[in-house]
Amino acid sequence: MFKQNGYKTISIDRVENAQADQNIIVVQDTLKEQGEHVLEALASCESVPAVINVAGGWCGGNCASDDFIANVDLALRQSVWTSAIAASVAAKKLASGGLFILPGAAPVTNGGTSGMIAYGASKAAVHHMNLSISGENGGLAEGNTSLCLAPVVLDTPMNRKFMSKADFSTWTPLSFVAEKLLQWTEDSTSRPKTGSVIKMVTKSGETEIILC
Repeated sequence: MFKQNGYKTISIDRVENAQADQNIIVVQDTLKEQGEHVLEALASCESVPAVINVAGGWCGGNCASDDFIANVDLALRQSVWTSAIAASVAAKKLASGGLFILPGAAPVTNGGTSGMIAYGASKAAVHHMNLSISGENGGLAEGNTSLCLAPVVLDTPMNRKFMSKADFSTWTPLSFVAEKLLQWTEDSTSRPKTGSVIKMVTKSGETEIILC
């Protein structure tokens, strides 16, 4: 969506994104090393209109699970580490009036997440980070907007692969999300209030936005 509208896209991930104009591959072991690597790779990059973090993964299990600690570690790396690095990039590279997006989760807005504690705890931390960044002395330049997307289920190829019998009409299309992100990037007046958690609920193919 962004490339089609003339934007240069930069992917920061553990693997290459063939659709991106530039790739920054992150394989360092510690959060500090990863953050330094990303900022060094972006040293020559001018200010950007939007910083969008889409990282995150589902980690199931409760605190009695044998892999509970490993799941918590993985969830923190996938969601909190990536969000911290994205926030650092936004503080240094986001243009005036720019848009910053973090990846939240709708179940966290409803309370506890029994059965997927690691996932819920990491996403709750991201929700809190979004709110804190949006406040006074949060670190973003004045006039910038920080939002947290909280879909129920996104309609991705991977989700369809592992949940092939689900009702796809209740999944939020990626095209809807991309269109909203592009709109909010180009028209600051259309954005929700900074600090908002944006719950996306899709029923019968129609998506509703609920601000939390």
